[in-house]
Amino acid sequence: MPSDHVQSADRPTADTGTPTGDGALPHGSDQPPCGDGTPCHTGAPFLELLARGAPADAYEQPVLRARAEGRPADCVAALERAKLLALRVRAELDGRRRREAELSALFETAHDLAGLRDLDSVLPAIVQRARSLLGTDVAYLTLNDPARGDTYMRVTEGSVAARFQQLRLGMGEGLGGLVAQTARPYVTDDYFKDARFQHTGTIDAGVQDEGLVAILGVPLMLGPQVIGVLFAADRRARVFEREQIALLGSFAALAAAAIDSANLLTETRSALADLERANEIIRDRSGAIERASDVHDRLTELVLRGGGVHDVAAAVSQVLAGTVEFTEATAAPADPLEASRADGHAVRHGDDWIAAVTAGGELLGALVVRGHPGLDPVDQRTLERAAMVTSLLLLARRSAAEAEQRVRGELLDDLLDARDRDPRLLRERATRLHADLDATHVMLAARLDAPAADADQEAAARRRLWSAASHLAATRQGLAAARDGGTVLLLPLQRGTTATELAQRTAHHLGTAVHEAVTVGASAPVGDLAAHPDTATAAYAEARRCLEALRLLGRTGDGAAAEDFGFLGLLLAGDRDIAGFVDRTIGRVTAYDERRGTDLIRTLEAYFACGMSPARTKDELHVHVNTVAQRLERVGRLLGDDWQTPARTLEIQLALRLHRLSGPAER
Repeated sequence: MPSDHVQSADRPTADTGTPTGDGALPHGSDQPPCGDGTPCHTGAPFLELLARGAPADAYEQPVLRARAEGRPADCVAALERAKLLALRVRAELDGRRRREAELSALFETAHDLAGLRDLDSVLPAIVQRARSLLGTDVAYLTLNDPARGDTYMRVTEGSVAARFQQLRLGMGEGLGGLVAQTARPYVTDDYFKDARFQHTGTIDAGVQDEGLVAILGVPLMLGPQVIGVLFAADRRARVFEREQIALLGSFAALAAAAIDSANLLTETRSALADLERANEIIRDRSGAIERASDVHDRLTELVLRGGGVHDVAAAVSQVLAGTVEFTEATAAPADPLEASRADGHAVRHGDDWIAAVTAGGELLGALVVRGHPGLDPVDQRTLERAAMVTSLLLLARRSAAEAEQRVRGELLDDLLDARDRDPRLLRERATRLHADLDATHVMLAARLDAPAADADQEAAARRRLWSAASHLAATRQGLAAARDGGTVLLLPLQRGTTATELAQRTAHHLGTAVHEAVTVGASAPVGDLAAHPDTATAAYAEARRCLEALRLLGRTGDGAAAEDFGFLGLLLAGDRDIAGFVDRTIGRVTAYDERRGTDLIRTLEAYFACGMSPARTKDELHVHVNTVAQRLERVGRLLGDDWQTPARTLEIQLALRLHRLSGPAER
């Protein structure tokens, strides 16, 4: 991973005028003149590009401009060096921003795990967080059984199959057995088509019962020892990215430490009972327990208040009564750092101790204790756990934005699907996302209607829609989730705004963001969603009916709410030939109006609206009653003599309504 600090081997020496390797000038000197005597400001254009976040290709322009102006070769060469240095700085800044975004996602996990004290609380929290972090259908954890020489299912999250929950895997059997045996992460995009590991009837049957397809497994390590395997799995084909594998690997390291801490606390409680009968043992153990508790409290407080890696180093310095520093991987001694990374423990280097900070095999840096050769085993363990917390903080920022989108989607999915959820917990989750489930909301179903050239383009278009909807939900204090081939949003309804207006604005906003037509159907306003989860489900169904109605009426890229359709929304929910029905019923009248420039359709609408009274119709249209009679006579010749019978009038009025709805939307 890129370092947090750019370090150059070519730096100017202090108080000298020796140029550096990157073309820098002596301290206090002006820019050198070009061949024509003009000052050569090599750095200024690139500093301006860095300041405004210009794209990479823009950094070629100063060089090209200098060549076009016929600047001397030494000036062009200096610009080339300045360009390369600026691009390095730009890449470093981009890497920092990415790491900071990814790491903040794990803060909440650290909070929960740091406060858990027993194994029965730690393990479910680990599995639940693993599933949440990677956004998978299922997550589960197996622990090794040294007595039987296999590994067994300990905790599951999202599992529905009993046989799967009771699996035991021999070492080397199945993907999990292979991970437990080799102590290496394994990932498969399609479990049943993967021949890299040993398939057995029992394991395959359990996986098939659960419906799993893509599986990622990483080992739970305590030093060189594998104590179990942490899994994330989907019921569909999925490619796990390297960053996701590293993220789960780092989380597994924290999980192993949490398991170890829980076991250690259990052992400590047992030891305390024996220590009551042995004062000497009490004195020997009390110091270690006090130091372990002190560092635990300090690191917990640090994580809760959002501290950084240098804050961790400062906290450990106080506990160990020495100087502890966080250094980049490139600044630490290579051999001891690699030894600590391979062994998983702090190693001694002269009078110093070095603990590698790693995440899923990726080396992020090191914690170094300076001038403290006499660390006891407890202090070594303290340093190693501080290195784990440091890796957690570094990774948390890398996944922040993605995690927030996933959490918002999961909360909306729970509102729509998990009807037995605790309303209090739903409100608490919404509050953390700055959403208020007790306020009045509108459920919106959005979909892209432009056909994609192939499946990859369609998937990419849906991802763009999901990203735009998630951003809109975050800025409007709402929720968004990908669902049923489109996106569903839950947005608060502002005072003075109707559901129709919100749907139209959302369609326009999303369409502008993805550069394609987005159709949006909205429900009627709903409230108190946490206490009445069926309301959310019904509102989503209503929004989808409106979306389907807009599609059938040809109003692509438009937005509408249930109030715009009335009872017709029920008729429009299926695949019906609306245009054909309108044409068969009043098509001859609309065609006559188009050919002759008449207004028989409007006359018909007014006639039915006035209770089929020619006298009231002529007042509505502001024409003579004879004009109304002549127009109705023409309608009779076009539609047939029975057009005013009850059965025909119902069909004609419905066709008139559909004809009006399928016209241009009123804004």
